Formats: sequence, structure tokens, C-alpha cells
Amino acid sequence: MQDILLLAQDPAAWVALVTLVVMEVVLGIDNLIFISILTNKLPVEHREKARRIGIALALVMRLALLGTVAWIVKLTTPVFEAFGHGFSWKDMILIAGGLFLVWKATKEIHHNVDPADHGEDFIASSAINSFGAAIAQILLLDLVFSVDSIITAVGMTPHLPIMVIAVIAAVTVMLVAANPLANFIEKNPTIVMLALAFLLMIGTTLIAEGMGLHVPKGYIYAAMAFSALVEILNMVARNARLRKAGKLD
Repeated sequence: MQDILLLAQDPAAWVALVTLVVMEVVLGIDNLIFISILTNKLPVEHREKARRIGIALALVMRLALLGTVAWIVKLTTPVFEAFGHGFSWKDMILIAGGLFLVWKATKEIHHNVDPADHGEDFIASSAINSFGAAIAQILLLDLVFSVDSIITAVGMTPHLPIMVIAVIAAVTVMLVAANPLANFIEKNPTIVMLALAFLLMIGTTLIAEGMGLHVPKGYIYAAMAFSALVEILNMVARNARLRKAGKLD
């Protein structure tokens, strides 16, 4: 308790906290987009519940991982070497998560481009389209994003209380934003395709990171923000044309 009071009086600790909260919120965007797209495939009455459970699991997983920080840090130790790169458990987790995201985004893009051809689409399969299977997929990606998030947090501050507060704050923002974002994506088909493209890019980035190719996160999120801005301008232009056409009629 005394350590926490000392941290509260340290301006550097507050700067670290604000920085870490912002970083955790930004990193949570990837997870939130995935959860929104996946839960929108469920029956309407199950969507909000699935989002809440998925985000709650993300919180539990990240707090649990924070409790094993010493073990998490060891995940960056190389386990074997191949192609001139030492692969750690973190690398393998990122590569596995990236491959899953690329596969899922590709299948979803195919389904959106050709809705009639969904015989092999896992989303269209009743077995996979179940509530439990959706939660399992969310949990899988939660693990990937949580490991990456916690290792990044450990690199920014050595203080566990700051990490815990930052994680809780970021997940709270995710919880508040989940339904509005999912509803916005569902109501705008072009946004769905853009979000899937984001997932494809994020998956590719995870694979690259796992292979030892560092991709600055700022470039990724700047590209996402620019693409989103362009799409918003397109939506505004379409709505303006529709309003004008309505007046002419």
C-alpha cells in the first residue's frame, strides 16, 4: 500500500500511466475490430453477451498474465534458431495468431465478395457459428493480443500497479466502445470490408514481428486512421448524394 502511495506522488509514474493507457487502448483496437466482426455473425440476441464475455475474458487473461510477469518476460528468450533468427515462444504465438487472423480475414473477405459461395466458410457452418465457438475464437486472439500487450507494457514501466490500472482502463474503454463499433460496422457494408482489410494487415504484421521483422506500430495505425478517414469522407459524400436525390424526387 505504501508503495502505491509513493507512486501516486511521483509525476513520472503518472506520465507512465497515461502513456501506457493510451498505448493499451490503441493496441486494443485490433482486438475490438476482431470481436465486432465475429459477434456480428451471431444471432442478434447473443451478440452483446458475446462481446461482453469476450472483453471480460481479455481482462481476466491480461490480469492473469500480469501476475506472471517474470514468466512472461522469459517468453522473449529464443527457443530455437532458423533462417538466421532465434524464435522465442512470443514469436511463435505471434506467428500462430497472425496466421489465424490472415486465414479468418481472407475467408470473410471471400464470403463478402461472393456470399453465395459459402459452403466451406466456417462462419456459415452451424457448428462454428455457435455462441461457444465464437467465444473460443475470441479467446484465442485475446491470448495473442494479451501477450503482445503485456510484454510491451513490461518494457515501458517496471511498476505492476501502473500496468494493472492501464489494462483495466483500456479494457473498460473497449467495453464501452464495443457495441457502438459493432453496430457501426454492421450498418455500413464498406466499413466491414475495410475492417477485414485491417485484420489482414494486422495478421501480416504479427507474422512479420514473429519472424523478427520489426514493423513500427505507428505506421500501421497511421495507415488505418488514414484509410478510415477516406472511408468516412466517402460515406459523407454518398449520404449527401442520397439526400440530394431525395429532394429532386
